[in-house]
Amino acid sequence: QVQLVESGGGLVQPGESLRLSCADSGSSFIFYGMGWYRQAPGKQREFVAFISSGGSTNYADSVKGRFAISRDNAKKMVYLQMNSLKPEDTGVYYCTRQLATGQRYWGQGTQVTVSS
Repeated sequence: QVQLVESGGGLVQPGESLRLSCADSGSSFIFYGMGWYRQAPGKQREFVAFISSGGSTNYADSVKGRFAISRDNAKKMVYLQMNSLKPEDTGVYYCTRQLATGQRYWGQGTQVTVSS
């Protein structure tokens, strides 16, 4: 019943930008913390960015200064603006909903490939 659906992935060259979107069908979106994780081929899923229900943000060191997470509560959407993309940013990007309990729900992922 509850769903997270990512979109916006694609193939880009190093230095280019992408904006990922995540639509959350939950009825209490304004109370959720929302985040992005990614998983490169053959690697474990890793944290990328988080935005709290109050708008506080946190980023992995590897993306800080290049990526920006944001949310639109009216649309129940969360975004990840990715600038100055590097090959090491390649992976499947997953949207996650974090409840106050710490419980997380995940989207299906969207592929981002950064290659020349």
